[in-house]
Amino acid sequence: MRTRYYNALILAGEDREVREGEMWVKDDKIEAVVFDGRKSEELFDSEYDCGGNLLMPSLKDAHTHTAMTFSRSLADEFELNDWLFKAIFPREAKLTAEHVYWFTLLGFAENIMSGTTACFDMYMFPESVAKAAVEIGIRNVFCGSPNDFGGMDLIEERYLRFNEYDPLVSYKMGFHAEYTTNKDNLQIISDIAHKYEAPVYTHISETKAEVDGCIERYGKTPAVVLDEMGMFDFGGGGFHCVHFTDEDIEIFKKRGLYTVFNACSNLKLSSGIAPVKKYIDRGLKIAIGTDGAGSNNSLDMFREMYLDAVLSNVRSDKDGLIDPFDILKAGYSGGAHCMGLSDSDILAAGKNADFILLDMHHPNMNPRNNIVSNIVYAGSPVNVLMTVCAGKVLYHKGVLTTVDINEVNKMCSRLVEDLI
Repeated sequence: MRTRYYNALILAGEDREVREGEMWVKDDKIEAVVFDGRKSEELFDSEYDCGGNLLMPSLKDAHTHTAMTFSRSLADEFELNDWLFKAIFPREAKLTAEHVYWFTLLGFAENIMSGTTACFDMYMFPESVAKAAVEIGIRNVFCGSPNDFGGMDLIEERYLRFNEYDPLVSYKMGFHAEYTTNKDNLQIISDIAHKYEAPVYTHISETKAEVDGCIERYGKTPAVVLDEMGMFDFGGGGFHCVHFTDEDIEIFKKRGLYTVFNACSNLKLSSGIAPVKKYIDRGLKIAIGTDGAGSNNSLDMFREMYLDAVLSNVRSDKDGLIDPFDILKAGYSGGAHCMGLSDSDILAAGKNADFILLDMHHPNMNPRNNIVSNIVYAGSPVNVLMTVCAGKVLYHKGVLTTVDINEVNKMCSRLVEDLI
């Protein structure tokens, strides 16, 4: 199946340049991105007039708990610890595979409608999540989340099984956090990561209390404790990364680890503001995630990019003003590389056909003094005209093509009653 997308503005993604051109897609891959007006020697099965709108790489949610849509707007008055232990954990104990399947579908639908085609998901009942991902057509990368409460005996089995499950599904080593995983279990995880030479990911330095607790236990920050155990010998990264010391930053730089920012969640749960510009200036790799609808309460990556940019600028007396292109690239390319989807990072021949079409005729995109800045500071899901993953159109002009959203909404409204 060959499709021609023509009459487009194109942000290919390697740099900030926006040019007029067209893109050819064959099956699930990009065949060519054309700026010189050349013609294809082969016929296309279909052609799509982009109407002067913008083709760009799709967004990647580099840290989320997708099925936590069940807890959207629940217990919004709590800080992180109380939110987890008083509102979330008791309800999660009631979750079944059916709950997770439907609430994950709901989250994936929101992702797709807002231009996201890949999620780095950390949650329970992975079979339900994988099933939902394949059915709706989104890429899902699992991040393992074993801790002292369970999952330690499933690390290798899940790693092997879900990396062979489906082209849309993969699995990365991980664990919930240092503060929920004792040192013996951390060593087991590190040893398994060494066996497979695998990168490892975890929540890290999300709150000051978390860092203080680790220092009280071990006399060191979480990043130092984990690095000394060899946890990051093969790469990986951390989610949140709000309260890093200079030593933590150097560890992440030396190991080539990703810092994944979750600005909205950190604000809502009063966790703090990550010094994004400082990390960029120090040479850290960055990506962006929503942290899920429970703590956000949205899965809108445009809002995340906006917040990461403006909150960094609030700290400008310390760190300097941020370049919005650094944020935009973190949203589509940084996330892809963070979760091992390097073939989904930019628009180029041979890359995965994962892209979005943004409405450039909407008032919020005009005038076009700077298209990159417009996307970061003014963009929203309202601009998403089309979302394509692996060459398949998942969303077009307000319509989800692979799922009945009315059925999903109905099922989730019924199932949430079991939990509330």
